[in-house]
Amino acid sequence: MLCTMTTFGADPNLQRVLDNAVQATFKKFPDLKTNEFAATLIDLRDAENPSMASFRSDERIYPASVIKLFYLAAIHRWMEDGKATDTPELRRAMKDMIVESLNEATGLVVDTLTGTTSGPEMPDAELKIWWEKRNAVNHYFTSLGYTNINVSKKPWCEGPYGREMQATKAFEPRRNALTTDATARLMSEIVTHKVVTPARCDQMMELLHRDMDDKNNAQAHSFIGAGLPHGSKLWSKAGWTSETRHDCAYVELPNGAKFVLTVFTVNHANDKEIIPFVARTVVADFQK
Repeated sequence: MLCTMTTFGADPNLQRVLDNAVQATFKKFPDLKTNEFAATLIDLRDAENPSMASFRSDERIYPASVIKLFYLAAIHRWMEDGKATDTPELRRAMKDMIVESLNEATGLVVDTLTGTTSGPEMPDAELKIWWEKRNAVNHYFTSLGYTNINVSKKPWCEGPYGREMQATKAFEPRRNALTTDATARLMSEIVTHKVVTPARCDQMMELLHRDMDDKNNAQAHSFIGAGLPHGSKLWSKAGWTSETRHDCAYVELPNGAKFVLTVFTVNHANDKEIIPFVARTVVADFQK
């Protein structure tokens, strides 16, 4: 069973909101180059007829921990279809993957999704079979019309070893890649219960919820959440590396506005104010 593909309308007013935010961001941060920034904004006030606005939103960008949003959606689909068993240990891994953003937990989820494991190098014939299995999540999202993404590799802190490095050299030298459009679409389809059953979507939302009253929650206060007014509600998956800062968030404002905002930046990992500034500027328009 595949989820229903969402159709997003084109709204000139929504595009104006995003364009204003983008222009203001480049003015505020003059060192930020055009090719170092991408964003997608989805208006979900009418969830049955969502509209989308984009800026460089189909560019393939290394996704950092945001990739884990895709693994979360896929594992729920696998469980729903009987291809994975819902166990306490798998639940623990999903929680640690999303709430704590742990790579070891993510590795367990990827192994469960693909029927593969990391380990020593393999003979070429076995590696080819292993690699085909490792692309199971790619095949799934391709079947749903997602394009220009690669979600075949486990996230690493130190780099790939053994068969992970062997496969990288043999088949796919590029790293994982996402677009802001694909990421925002997935978040919106979780919010609107289109990925799997409503009950499973709600389980994902519970993991993605960020407590805005918890001042020590980096995912709530170091990214899009830092640009939200008091009383806002936030569900998100942020990621950062030595090069990137990304966030994909669903936001409910106190005035009833509901939107998904996804922002990727490259080469500005230390510029912690860029993503909150984008969010703050978008919110200002939604509050008019």
